[in-house]
Amino acid sequence: MHNYSEPDGFFGFISEMPLFFQLFGGFVFTIVFGSIFYAIIKGLKTSISNNAAAVIKQRCKIVDKRSEVWGGSGDSSASTNYYITFEFEDSSRVELHVKSNYFGLITVGDQGELTYQGTRFKEFTRQLSRTN
Repeated sequence: MHNYSEPDGFFGFISEMPLFFQLFGGFVFTIVFGSIFYAIIKGLKTSISNNAAAVIKQRCKIVDKRSEVWGGSGDSSASTNYYITFEFEDSSRVELHVKSNYFGLITVGDQGELTYQGTRFKEFTRQLSRTN
């Protein structure tokens, strides 16, 4: 006959721990999984908002470019995010995340037409300057 008064395995181990460690472990577990859940919800919310936004084409000029490098310690590789700031004819600005291939082809001072949807960069068509 099996004695069910004490749990076996992992839960038996947890029940043997002091209350402080049980509470602290529960707190850390809640923070970690709460943060993951928050990031997923925030990403879905941004994606839904961008999908609902109108696709906009506006004339603009490039006023700034920046990159953000993260990670890369030890044996892990670094990752880079690229951003370009566009200024419209009414002097308003928007900074959008772009892929590396666009970042390399666009320079500060370029003028053209930006296509974007919410916070999602779609395309930039450069206006070629004419020199005679």
